[in-house]
Amino acid sequence: MARKGILTTDTPKAKTNKPPAPSSVPTPQRGAVGALQSSLSKLQENAVQDIDVSLIDDAGLEDRLGLDPAAQRQLIDSIKTYGQQVPVLLRPHPKTPQRFEIVYGRRRLAALRSLGLPVRAMIRQLDDHALVLAQGQENTARQDLSFIEKASFAAQLNALKYERQTIADALSIDLPMVSRMLKVGKSFDLEFLKLIGSAPGIGRDRWMALAKLFENKTAYTSVLNLTRTPDFALGGSDDRFEAAFKRAQKAGTTRKANAKTPDKPRALRTAKGQAIADIRTTSRGTTLTIPARTADGFDQWINANAETLMAELHARWTDAHAEKQ
Repeated sequence: MARKGILTTDTPKAKTNKPPAPSSVPTPQRGAVGALQSSLSKLQENAVQDIDVSLIDDAGLEDRLGLDPAAQRQLIDSIKTYGQQVPVLLRPHPKTPQRFEIVYGRRRLAALRSLGLPVRAMIRQLDDHALVLAQGQENTARQDLSFIEKASFAAQLNALKYERQTIADALSIDLPMVSRMLKVGKSFDLEFLKLIGSAPGIGRDRWMALAKLFENKTAYTSVLNLTRTPDFALGGSDDRFEAAFKRAQKAGTTRKANAKTPDKPRALRTAKGQAIADIRTTSRGTTLTIPARTADGFDQWINANAETLMAELHARWTDAHAEKQ
């Protein structure tokens, strides 16, 4: 009986006779039958089947940061004219019988859904580890993922506690490149990257520069506000990155311009004009310095009586402040 949801299959049907009772089957034949069943299972895994798109759920990691509308339109037109030429890969749903999960081929699946057509697919039994490896290696083989999509994919694998060697295998890169990709991918949350998109023309150096600008919380907040404006989504992905980068630069420059310039040290003198201390105010606070070489013990006396002196000065400031109110 055909599995529910499978419309057609390219799997050749093997002719088998009804097996004899187990007691009459010699051990060598059991081994031969087991090998035949294994071969048939492998043939079925490599067969291309037509699957109802309503039976397919998402799975794995988000390897694409949104779909380019123009490119997706081209794919839809191509499938409408020539049919689906390359099958997608599915696995049986691990929790829901008679359903499937997509391993790779999300763009093709989306196009076929919009056309109301079944998807041509191979179906394989994969655990979660094998799924992300297959997903990453297929994307790398296509070579159409942008740098930030690969970096984000690596960061998602890292967040799920996969070893770095597994990440390297999934993306077909070496361990030093894994470190470089993680440095970028972990600098941005997935929701923000979805707002920017794949940015195919933006490389590692520019993303690292944006990450550096985002160390300024004001710059990050300013860019988030920009992404919420209606016009932001109108441009292409590269354009959105450039707009975000310029906004972050501007916010950082404005903060520097508004930052209070530290005062130069100012000498505090006795009634006779003798310098006894230096005072300086910065954005972090006010510092009083009593040079030990000319203090003649005054610095030690201040240190011993600092609590009493500061309490008295603060009380005087409080009284003066109250009078102004």
